[in-house]
Amino acid sequence: MLLPEFDHRQIDTGEVAIHTRVAGSGPPLLLLHGYPQTHVCWHKVAPALAKHFTVVLTDLRGYGDSSKPDASSDHSTYCKRSMARDQVAVMKALGFDTFQVAAHDRGGRVAHRMALDFPDAVERWAVLDIAPTLATFEHADQRFARVSYHWFFLSQPYDLPERLIGADPEFFLRWTINSWAKVPGSMEEKAIEEYLRCFCTTEGIHASCEDYRAAANIDLEHDRADLDRKVAAPLLALWGAQARIGKLFSVLGLWRERVVDAQGHTLPGGHFLPEECPNEVIKELLEFFRR
Repeated sequence: MLLPEFDHRQIDTGEVAIHTRVAGSGPPLLLLHGYPQTHVCWHKVAPALAKHFTVVLTDLRGYGDSSKPDASSDHSTYCKRSMARDQVAVMKALGFDTFQVAAHDRGGRVAHRMALDFPDAVERWAVLDIAPTLATFEHADQRFARVSYHWFFLSQPYDLPERLIGADPEFFLRWTINSWAKVPGSMEEKAIEEYLRCFCTTEGIHASCEDYRAAANIDLEHDRADLDRKVAAPLLALWGAQARIGKLFSVLGLWRERVVDAQGHTLPGGHFLPEECPNEVIKELLEFFRR
């Protein structure tokens, strides 16, 4: 069993039930996962952080063991604003009105929206291996489309990607993880089995596609509406030296356009930093969040 020291609970936000795990003591630190994973992506990092923080692990709506509500026609059910609202509700239910957050991949997009919509709640935040959503779309070119094809595939109208992925979901998930990871042996089978358990269902595949449909539609509307606002909470941006994002974009430069105080740099490895270089991630997060 992964993360045995973390307890399990389902927290009702009033809209959805969010699968939540908690361990440790001290200041609250929320950890968010990305696609196509669950909170388990932090299994190499969370125990060390729990020695210094009350660490809260959650599955985003549509992922893991959290609710997978029916999609809306405008995809707002899975927009980052809705997901951010879920996470703030979880933290309030645990007694935390303010907190810090570290987020990988899709979770980082939720954290960005959370920092915009709930500035009084987010004290400091870190994102792993992403650039801002709107900037990514606006700077996308042929190179990006080739190496990040899934942005455009998963956001196709229902139910084209669902049917194609559903034909062999285990192959799709394993191929995706193996192609994005760059450190041999870093992606442990016991973790992959947990991702498979949650992803390889009709509901799980559909919800994750809706996440990407929202990103290509309503999330961009929300981001454009906030172009005149910068996040005040300090940001740490980390990205993989062998991952595609740093080769395609000026990651820190793009974040500095959206955040008043942003710092960051590369770490060794590919996209899945919490699993590919956990010791480096632990070191960086401790230094940043313990200030």
